[in-house]
Order: sequence, then C-alpha cells, then structure tokens
Amino acid sequence: MTSPAPFRPFGPRRAAGFSLIELGMAIAIVAIIAAVAIPSYSSYARRSARSEVQALMTTAATRQTQFLVDRRRYADSLSALNLPLPSSLGGKYAVAVASGDGPPPTFTITATAAGNQTKDACPTLAIDQAGQRTPATCW
Repeated sequence: MTSPAPFRPFGPRRAAGFSLIELGMAIAIVAIIAAVAIPSYSSYARRSARSEVQALMTTAATRQTQFLVDRRRYADSLSALNLPLPSSLGGKYAVAVASGDGPPPTFTITATAAGNQTKDACPTLAIDQAGQRTPATCW
C-alpha cells in the first residue's frame, strides 16, 4: 500500500534559492545606493582635508606672529616654524610659505590642492599677515 501524497495547498513546491530576476533586482538596488553614496563620501573626505589644511594654516599664521616678535622677520617655510605637514595631508595639499622683508614685513601661506583634492570647491587657499583669508567663501 502506498501512502497518499502530502497535501500542498499552494501548488507544487519550488526549488530553494534565488531566481535570476531576484538577483538582478538586488544588484540594481545596490548599484543605485552606491551611485549616490560614493560621490557623497568623496565630497565629505575632500571637505575634511580642506578643514584640516585650514587648521594647519591658521596655526602657521599664529606661529608667524610669534616668529616676527622673536626674530623681527617672518619665517619662509613651515619647517622654520617647527610645523611639519601632517601625513594625512600628504598628496592632498602642497603648502608654501612666502615672506617679504618689507617694510612692513609680510607673509602669505598658500595651500594648493593636489591629486583627487583638486576636485574640491576650493582648490587653492591662502592666508596673509593681516589675517585675510582667500577665497573668503571657503573659510
């Protein structure tokens, strides 16, 4: 005697796993999320590097003031200010210090973007002895 077939109210049993359509939909959703997230993250990373170089430039400008008091002239490099370029900014910015003997003595600290950082809204930043920061919209 054979046993009766089990009762299946919803039709024949499907094989376990994903269909090609389900897999395609999942890949499409991940691609859309990545297309939105990656540019947003890249923009955030560029703004973060810009903020870091601005902090460095502000510190350098403050040290320039003390350098002037101590030596009656401005330093002509970051190393003269005992201020190394952080490794996190290496390859992202080139920082240059230009000084003039005057009268009155002057300095300008300029950060120029390099590599992927050139896609930032503010690829060149500067600060001078009067505290003027250019471009003003980026500070």
